[in-house]
Amino acid sequence: MIRFEKVCKRLGGRVVLDGVDMEIEKNETFVIVGSSGAGKSVTLKHMVRLLTPDSGRVWVGDELVSEATGGDLERIRSRFGVLFQGAALMQWLNVAENVALPLREKTAMDETTIDKLVVDKLKLVGLEGILEQQPSDLSGGMRKRVGLARAIITSPEIILYDEPTSGLDPVTSRTIDGLIDSLRKELGVTSVVVTHDLNSALAIGTRIAMLHEGRVVEVCPPKEFIRSKQEVVQHFLAAQYITKRGEWEK
Repeated sequence: MIRFEKVCKRLGGRVVLDGVDMEIEKNETFVIVGSSGAGKSVTLKHMVRLLTPDSGRVWVGDELVSEATGGDLERIRSRFGVLFQGAALMQWLNVAENVALPLREKTAMDETTIDKLVVDKLKLVGLEGILEQQPSDLSGGMRKRVGLARAIITSPEIILYDEPTSGLDPVTSRTIDGLIDSLRKELGVTSVVVTHDLNSALAIGTRIAMLHEGRVVEVCPPKEFIRSKQEVVQHFLAAQYITKRGEWEK
């Protein structure tokens, strides 16, 4: 579904991605973890060509997104929905208007159909009856869910999640995890999640990739990830009190 081939990127004179090779399969939840500055969000931006590799290639299906321009790039980008770290809601629009925004900007869909889709998508993320509320009236978790409803309003094939549980309490974080997992199953989407939250990664990921100093040092399912022989992975696990001794599985 998404493939990186020896992708390199320098930003501000610093190597951020250093020959990244990885492949994300259709309908999986692929989680990218790593310390701050490891290149996680930079990797996401390459998938929709918000950044272009200095060398290497990025594919979405059989399309070379790293070289796409104009209408071809817009068409590839239309295959994606994005949940931004801070939800990125427009503060001057109410909930219904925020969720409807992509349809009003990019389609000629009639208002009756748009209104129905807004209600349907908010219901999917567990929010009903808040159409007229402003983002400032919502909790952090509710704002994330409104952002998620907006991300899926165009029926994308792929959803990108940038730190979806950042700033949320543990209970709300697990609610967001549940939504990511249920939407993958209900909508048949491919999910790519960037997170610092290893409990979230282990709970929702079909595979976990760890970036360290611009390189992918491990890619495997959660149960294998906690038993990785990579020293940097074990340090990362231990820092969040998750070890290979089995505590997480219990």
